[in-house]
Amino acid sequence: MDTAEIPLLAMLRGRLNYLTQRQQVIAENVANADTPGFAPRELTPFQFQAQMQTAQAAGPQAMAATEPGHMAPPHAGTEAAKPIITRDSETRLDGNSVVLEEEMMKMGEARMDYDAAITFYQKALSLIRLAARAPGHS
Repeated sequence: MDTAEIPLLAMLRGRLNYLTQRQQVIAENVANADTPGFAPRELTPFQFQAQMQTAQAAGPQAMAATEPGHMAPPHAGTEAAKPIITRDSETRLDGNSVVLEEEMMKMGEARMDYDAAITFYQKALSLIRLAARAPGHS
């Protein structure tokens, strides 16, 4: 069995992809902190329900990339993560509304969420390895 077929692991991979994209968007905001007229962006929130519906729609007979050369199936991405323009708490005279302190707080939050998701993923893999061992082996 491929780990892509396990719904919990697929869900955690989706969460990790979302958090990676969120960190990239926040980094772009920080990089453009001095760009006149720049408005910070944020991703739409990760929706557990949307991920579950995507996984259920794929069904057990869904396409899967079983070899490295295969194209990714259409449900493999994180379609729910769309960048949207947001305004931070203040806008400067040049029209830039990036507040570095707020962006750093978002980055710290994204990092903690990423670390938690990685820990859950590793624990799930450990449980699968434990279940796959022959009886009597430690």
